[in-house]
Amino acid sequence: MSTNRILFTGGGSAGHVIVNLALIPIFQKEGWEIDYIGSKRGIERNLIEQLKGVTYYPISTGKLRRYMSKENFKDPFKVMKGTMQAWRIIGKRNPSIIFSKGGFVSVPVIMAAKMRGVPAVIHESDFTPGLANKLAIPFANKVLATFPETMKYLPEKKAEYVGAIIRDELFQGNKDKGLELCGFSKAKPVLLIMGGSGGSEKINNTVQASLDELLPVFQIAHICGQGKTDTSINRDGYKQFEYVNEVLKDLFAATDFVLSRAGSNAIFEFLALRKPMLLIPLSKEASRGDQIINAKSFVEKRYARVMEEEELTEDSLVHELSQLKEHAPIMMDNMKNYQSEKARDRVIEIIKNSGKK
Repeated sequence: MSTNRILFTGGGSAGHVIVNLALIPIFQKEGWEIDYIGSKRGIERNLIEQLKGVTYYPISTGKLRRYMSKENFKDPFKVMKGTMQAWRIIGKRNPSIIFSKGGFVSVPVIMAAKMRGVPAVIHESDFTPGLANKLAIPFANKVLATFPETMKYLPEKKAEYVGAIIRDELFQGNKDKGLELCGFSKAKPVLLIMGGSGGSEKINNTVQASLDELLPVFQIAHICGQGKTDTSINRDGYKQFEYVNEVLKDLFAATDFVLSRAGSNAIFEFLALRKPMLLIPLSKEASRGDQIINAKSFVEKRYARVMEEEELTEDSLVHELSQLKEHAPIMMDNMKNYQSEKARDRVIEIIKNSGKK
């Protein structure tokens, strides 16, 4: 048995991959062999397969829907198939530990890990556990929380509060490169707009309809989502992207303010980088409401302002961004005491201590 082989899993959205992307380079530097189990067509495959030294294994997986669909009847069989595929992969690769970031693809992996007797550690990013992690936690050895308040939702003997894990590379951005990427100057502050890995049409449309009011105040870097850019808009001080990966650190370095969804990984990255943020969480109609709770927690700590999606109009957007700019010094002062390095180091320690001996 290899004592330095780790298997990662997690996917379905960029948020279920980002933490793995933060940890993988550290284990690679220490000589660990890295495997990854993900879905066949999820965003995790695109992000992980481009990493050198990481072997990607796609498996069958269902989708944990919260609405009626005939596909719901097929999903248990897909999960069973995925579990057997994961069981074979784990048997073949024989990792000493499995680390899961959640998402529906992780459920069959954690179940198979239990069947193989391989310890598994789960990391929960949101304020309350997601459905996939709720299903997987009984089969895991350890579950780690990003929010201290999450501990009350987790089994006491397995749970530990660690905080958020932030990618080192995000602290290494170059402001001048970020400005050059967008064609911006240093004359006005930069507002970064992110609607999640899939983008948000409502946020996109409202921002673009408000450019006449916003551009005199901000230069705007807008990550619109795959296939959601509008090529008919060509304005000075407004730059659109479908998705940003390698140069994200430079874009962050050039950013003064953020308008974003309230996915846990993203907002903790903004916190670690001390970026004042206006959050527009996914509504309960479009999600389980986790982003609403995440945003509320940040507002209570005075890290952010929040606006419900139902309240989003051109006028309300312009007003809230004006308020964000006014209250930014207070937010940045409150962010000073947050230290992300401790969370990452503790998670690495837990993973190493939890593996098969």
